[in-house]
Amino acid sequence: SGTVAIITSDGRMIVGTLKGFDQTINLILDESHERVFSSSQGVEQVVLGLYIVRGDNVAVIGEIDEETDSTLDLGNIRAEPLNSVVH
Repeated sequence: SGTVAIITSDGRMIVGTLKGFDQTINLILDESHERVFSSSQGVEQVVLGLYIVRGDNVAVIGEIDEETDSTLDLGNIRAEPLNSVVH
């Protein structure tokens, strides 16, 4: 399976290899990490490893182009963290 980026309902961004999912969109990711955004410093990558995201916490999921992703200079990206999704 490919590399995916997940935005969670509480505004986190988790990137990893999609290993499996079920009908309620519970996701199993391998080799995953969270990208923590900051307006004052570069993107911090927190290693999570094998990780499960509950389906009711998934706001957006998309496939990542690994070639493009590998050219990003995460150390120079400044961004405000995302807000939680309001239902």
